[in-house]
Amino acid sequence: MIRFSALSDRITVGTTQTTDLDITTQDCIIGSGCGGATLALRLAEAGRDVVILEQGGLHTAESGDLDQREDDMLAKIDGGRGLHASEDLTINFTYGRTVGGASVHYWADSYRTPADRLDMWAEEFRIEHHSLAELEPHFARIERDLHIEPAPDHLLNPLNRRLEQATETLGWHGHRVPQARSGCIGSGYCMQGCAYDAKQSQLVTSVPRALELGAHLICDARATTLVRNGKRITAVEGNLLDRGSGRTRARFRIGAERVFVAAGGFQTAPLLLRNGFGEELPALGARLYCNPCVMAHGFFAEPVDQFRGIPAGWGIDQFRLHRYDDNGAYIEGGYLLMPNQLQAGTLAAVLPGIGGDHQTLMARFRHFGGAIAWIDDLDPGRIEWDRNGRIRWHFSIGPRDRLVCRDAMRKGAQWLLAAGAEEVHLGDRARTVVRTPAELDVIDRFDFGPTDVVLAGPHPAGAAPMGRDPRTAVVDSEHRVFGTDNLYIADPSVFPTAVSVDPSVTIMAFSHRLADLLSS
Repeated sequence: MIRFSALSDRITVGTTQTTDLDITTQDCIIGSGCGGATLALRLAEAGRDVVILEQGGLHTAESGDLDQREDDMLAKIDGGRGLHASEDLTINFTYGRTVGGASVHYWADSYRTPADRLDMWAEEFRIEHHSLAELEPHFARIERDLHIEPAPDHLLNPLNRRLEQATETLGWHGHRVPQARSGCIGSGYCMQGCAYDAKQSQLVTSVPRALELGAHLICDARATTLVRNGKRITAVEGNLLDRGSGRTRARFRIGAERVFVAAGGFQTAPLLLRNGFGEELPALGARLYCNPCVMAHGFFAEPVDQFRGIPAGWGIDQFRLHRYDDNGAYIEGGYLLMPNQLQAGTLAAVLPGIGGDHQTLMARFRHFGGAIAWIDDLDPGRIEWDRNGRIRWHFSIGPRDRLVCRDAMRKGAQWLLAAGAEEVHLGDRARTVVRTPAELDVIDRFDFGPTDVVLAGPHPAGAAPMGRDPRTAVVDSEHRVFGTDNLYIADPSVFPTAVSVDPSVTIMAFSHRLADLLSS
């Protein structure tokens, strides 16, 4: 285990900085999540001089920052402190703003990109250099470096075990979810950042390894300006922030031969829009996918302790692909179905009601266990950088995705009932509770509109898509932004659609592939 305390000479902490920085480097990477950190490691391995900029702070288990408190950790590692949402409040967006990015709060689910998705991207969007054969060696390295293995028995909580058994009862197809963990003790605080350095996030893998090879990390650093001279980006400028208030303490300027934007699927497009790239690249911000998450909450007679162990050790992949009849009418599917993991504060936020009724529900906290579906969304939203300098995420559940959300909620509730739940709370404003499969038809009336139910959007994609034509894409198949010689994007913004599984391994594999392309 590489300790950050041993790398302090490679780290600039913006929140304590009082003087401006002016640095020249070969490669400047904006963002330290799965895309940016992986790329930083590969470039450092190649002997390049690398500077990593991260808007969030450096929070480590070694320093005691990861205290497992929901309120503290939302403020420390979530980009919007848990409060960012689409303009109409349909979707609550979750993303990372900390060294390590969203991998610090992700569940460690680690899937290879499905072959059918790579084929679709190649056929429909003309993406090159990212075939299954070309990504295969990178998948193998990622799985080796992050200790990815199917979830073991001893880390499954009672909810996971019940849902694994219910899968067999229903005759569905499921699997042990591949996990990026080493020495996991099953604390259950994965979304609060692992206080035991067991979850193999970029915080404990690629970032410290890149620093050990000579990379320089600047945290609390908000990039604002891409200094452009013709087709070249000559520098990145921005502010060093006070971590508590967000106020500017000093300025920075990083001169670089190459610039890589890896600010994440919710933030990369706004940075480019802010710098005027939308005028020449109409696809920038025009499509936003986010894997909307539909939830159902089962109440069991015995405690199921969904807040312990690993979040999703067992999953249902039978419904990953959308199914249609011969006339093109939707039948079912278009999502992964997983056990949910909610700590007390988050469960209290998503269960409807107030006062005594809500208190009664929360008094039975240990008896609640949920199901969550990751929707492979078809109806994209968009990202806008408005005239007041504010990011606006426009996203609503469209007509095609509404059908998928209904099916996912129905299947989730059916799964919980088969697992022995006495009742299932659907989390809508009407506080609907179902107790038998025959009552599930009520879901057909759900619109999934603003404030109807709580929907999360954790996996952004598509806002700076890869392709051949600058009229419909933002980067080419070598990740280079059209119209530039040295500006690249290395995060899920380049995916033309959602991945249909957790995107973390795909993001890392694409960054590995980018490193290959740069070296050749």
